[in-house]
Amino acid sequence: MHQVDITDAQTQITQLLESALQGEEVVITRNNQPILKLIQILPVTKRRQRGSAKGQIWIAPDFDAPLEDFKEYME
Repeated sequence: MHQVDITDAQTQITQLLESALQGEEVVITRNNQPILKLIQILPVTKRRQRGSAKGQIWIAPDFDAPLEDFKEYME
């Protein structure tokens, strides 16, 4: 976390914004009291919805049928 007084922040705003974009938390103070916090907003991940792939997946009717004996191919 990086703290800076508001009077200094006005002259360093570009550097402070870059720090926040790099993931650093920047707190701006006035009279040694925090008044603002600059943080990077991360993209929100969408939750998967049940049934959203309906009709997109196909399973063969014999998917669980025994496989052929491949011993003859291994020799």
